[in-house]
Amino acid sequence: FTDRLIRPGDQAFFDIIMSFIGYHTCYYRTFNVGRATAAQITAYQKAREWMDAAIGRIRPGVATDTIAKAFPKAQEIGFESEMAAFGLNFCHGIGLGLHERPIISRLNSFDDPMAIEAGMLFAVETYCPATDGISAARIEEEVIVTPRGAQIITLFPAEALPIANRY
Repeated sequence: FTDRLIRPGDQAFFDIIMSFIGYHTCYYRTFNVGRATAAQITAYQKAREWMDAAIGRIRPGVATDTIAKAFPKAQEIGFESEMAAFGLNFCHGIGLGLHERPIISRLNSFDDPMAIEAGMLFAVETYCPATDGISAARIEEEVIVTPRGAQIITLFPAEALPIANRY
């Protein structure tokens, strides 16, 4: 914690977790205040591309390893191993528990893939560090698997980096 005031160009990260009659929701959002740098915008765009690529692969009958391939390797985001990067670019089931099976990631999905089924509910999370060495982007969407593919059910917009009090 700090008493430092938020300044233009700063980022704020929110991991919004709620429960209603026992069922959980979880979604992550990155916000900028006032303005964003080119590095912050690029990181957000890359995180969104990975998000959209993963969501585009989610449909009944697809194996979890196919979805995990949409995420960057740990070394691409500055980590030595998939274990060190675990929880940054992955999917997890969500429902009565906050993190349910299947867990879809480069750490475990290649060794133990399972088939996706209609009716499953996932949180899809992405993270991308910015090239400035201090900023980053985190996005999380919830999707339900329909017979035709994944449908995003989170309603708070995340297609582009939200900037509060833009100037």
